[in-house]
Amino acid sequence: MNIPCPLDNIRIVLSHTSHPGNIGAVARAMKTMGLQALYLINPKSFPDPEAEARAANASDILLQAKVRSELSEVLADTVLTAAITARPRDLSHTSFDARQGAMELVQLAQQQPVALLFGPENSGLTTAEVNKCQIIIHIPANPYYSSLNLASAVQIMTYELRMALTANTPLPPAKEELANLSELELLYAHLEQLMIASDFLDPKKPKLLMQRIRRLFARTRLEKEEIQILRGVLSALGKRW
Repeated sequence: MNIPCPLDNIRIVLSHTSHPGNIGAVARAMKTMGLQALYLINPKSFPDPEAEARAANASDILLQAKVRSELSEVLADTVLTAAITARPRDLSHTSFDARQGAMELVQLAQQQPVALLFGPENSGLTTAEVNKCQIIIHIPANPYYSSLNLASAVQIMTYELRMALTANTPLPPAKEELANLSELELLYAHLEQLMIASDFLDPKKPKLLMQRIRRLFARTRLEKEEIQILRGVLSALGKRW
């Protein structure tokens, strides 16, 4: 009986990639470290001959790459997504360096799908995209010149994932089955609806309330059963409004 490899449960997600050559170089970086699942959110040009050329012998990764228009669709069944970013952000999620983050991802990938999200080459990830993630991973670099090429960043992270998998230290057992993004989004929508109905949240002046709530629950890593409990509580409270 073949035991599934955690790397098969790890998705590399590229959002709005501008240069097709970078997509090909990412495919090559993935294949050298044994990852296969490539997802593209609204790439500027794909398929593209330049991507094929830069992929070298990793054209199979390109052939099975999935192109989508919405990030939520790609992450719907994932239980952990890491935003790969070097930019300081307000109300940031829990942050890990590349090595620590890889350990977190590989641990959960033993049982459920996880993802790494990379933004466009010039602008990086948007705040809305980071809010779909549960953790942030930064790649330590020269503080005076920390900008990494997209394919280089993917190569570093896929290397760290393989090192986490092959480390002599056994991986800790994965937690109980975690809630996926779709289930979390339903919780957020339910909570927001109830806060508006109770006048706790003014939809015309939301400020950063929902962003803070997303950050709070991202730290807790809610399990499926816990989501059901919280939704039940919200439904009971909702009968008052």
